[in-house]
Amino acid sequence: MPATDLPPEFALIARHFRPLAGPGALDLRDDAALLTPPPGRELVLTVDAMVAGVHFLPDDPPDLIGRKLLRVNLSDLAAKGATPLGYLMTVSTPRDTPEAWYAGFAAGLAVDQARYGATLLGGDTTSTPGPISLSLTAIGHVAPGTAVHRFGAQAGDAIWVTGTIGDGALGLAVALGRLADPTGHLLDRYRLPQPRVGLAIAGIATAGMDVSDGLVQDLGHLCRASALAATIDAEQVPLSDPARNAGRDWLETCLTGGDDYELLLAVPPAREAALRQAASRAGMAVTRIGAFHPGAPAVMVLGSGRKPLAFKKGGWSHF
Repeated sequence: MPATDLPPEFALIARHFRPLAGPGALDLRDDAALLTPPPGRELVLTVDAMVAGVHFLPDDPPDLIGRKLLRVNLSDLAAKGATPLGYLMTVSTPRDTPEAWYAGFAAGLAVDQARYGATLLGGDTTSTPGPISLSLTAIGHVAPGTAVHRFGAQAGDAIWVTGTIGDGALGLAVALGRLADPTGHLLDRYRLPQPRVGLAIAGIATAGMDVSDGLVQDLGHLCRASALAATIDAEQVPLSDPARNAGRDWLETCLTGGDDYELLLAVPPAREAALRQAASRAGMAVTRIGAFHPGAPAVMVLGSGRKPLAFKKGGWSHF
């Protein structure tokens, strides 16, 4: 049936989202999808929501909003060592949302579907009197028994991160007019995170997660899950040149602000060479920033002269 002959909601789906549908989506004409995982693999599922004014700014380009929505979920798959497969999505928008917004949003998703190998399986569209609200459930797969968990770190494991820390939080400050960004790097990292899909951490990391709510806070989650303490050296935390140029006054924001979507990993010393090799194959940078040790679950951050640093808060919280 031509899109022009469909009720408005289904016509919108046909115009913008049906072209994103992959195998199992049943052309988005049914109430559910059919998914057959690759032979001998376990499914990994994760879900994240994004709300205008909280996770993105209302005037952010819609294509970047779509790409960020997919990427923050792919980041969770990457933290499990999973390969992306597909996703389900819910889009709730005010009734006066222009057609061009949906077109841009879908175009952004199409770009990253091709990049990361995940296709739309289904979802829902609704109207809302409030801000745009989006939710995406990403589905990936791993070899049985190889998924990396938050728990499992051991005393003596080193703490590693991918990429650079703090760019996303500083990018939000740029978007809000609180910080200059001559190169545009920081704003780009806030709007378009880089999920570390493809880093083969299975059998290397004993525990891990992605950094979404702040390095210090998320490391605390690993500590609690593994019943360990952790110490990191602020001088070893990798910062981009634009983040360093922001100055020392922004260090706390870098370490606690969130929106990094880098991987935070526990790796035994005997496997550090394997991690470096895996990162090299994936074209990613990894940096050792500290270690886990026996003690009550807590994170100590050491600054210049190995003096402990105190922060107003550990990271972002919705409550």
